[in-house]
Amino acid sequence: MQPSPTHRASFSIGTEAAARRVVDVLTEVFFEGDAAVAAFERPDGQWDVALHFAEAPDQELLRELVATSTGNEIAGTLAFDTVEARDWVRASLEDLVPVPAGRFVVHGSHDRDRVAPNKLRIEIEAALAFGTGHHGTTRGCLLLLDHVLKSSHPRNLLDLGTGTGVLAIAAAKALHRTVLASDIDPLSVRVAAENAALNETGQHVRVICATGFAAPDFARCGPFDLVLANILANPLRQLAGPMTRHLAPGGRVILSGLLTQQAPAVIAAYRARGLVPLRHQRIEGWSSLLLRKMG
Repeated sequence: MQPSPTHRASFSIGTEAAARRVVDVLTEVFFEGDAAVAAFERPDGQWDVALHFAEAPDQELLRELVATSTGNEIAGTLAFDTVEARDWVRASLEDLVPVPAGRFVVHGSHDRDRVAPNKLRIEIEAALAFGTGHHGTTRGCLLLLDHVLKSSHPRNLLDLGTGTGVLAIAAAKALHRTVLASDIDPLSVRVAAENAALNETGQHVRVICATGFAAPDFARCGPFDLVLANILANPLRQLAGPMTRHLAPGGRVILSGLLTQQAPAVIAAYRARGLVPLRHQRIEGWSSLLLRKMG
């Protein structure tokens, strides 16, 4: 039996920076297996952005997403068609190389032999670059985590909004301590637990499904010496109060998932609750922040 065709949505955009921004937005929205997102430069300098879906996408929703990140003019050019079936998830990963971030290296199974033995390896097989370490927010968090671990050894750790589990796995590998990891999405919880087992940190990474800090596990396991939260700017601002309450005196928090222009508002929300910014990591238009609770 012939495989079903792949559904494609595509559009063109003017610059590499603009293409990166829209790909970042789309990879945040479409989780593992939902879509494969890629951008390619054309000979004329324009960039083609394509999304491949196993099932026909919601065209109106997709136009709204593209319009939000690129404007109505680009969204109006969004084209939909079907193409010959292919494993687009695998194809989208073929060109992803190992990503170094301090002592950590994030890689796929096809690159196990390319990682130096003195590095802490994190093997992730995600469908999209977001969550594999190639996204600027994930790499920024790993660099800040490496910075923190050069001068301290936190005992109680939380990875809030763990996604694929990269940050929890990194902390567990470096410290050999239990890390509580949470996510609002049950599928993410399953994927993170599977990735922890794949990386031989299943005994140290405990993944729960929870919204914000609502679950009793947070009070039971806290207060935390280090919280990792790679989410988005608005939720990070809203969580400033409960985040501070669950952070031990002198504890640190690494925040990411925000565009560089959104960083001042997030910093202000945490400053108002007694957290002092220590470091600001900027990668490809995205910011990662390290802050410390006074006391």
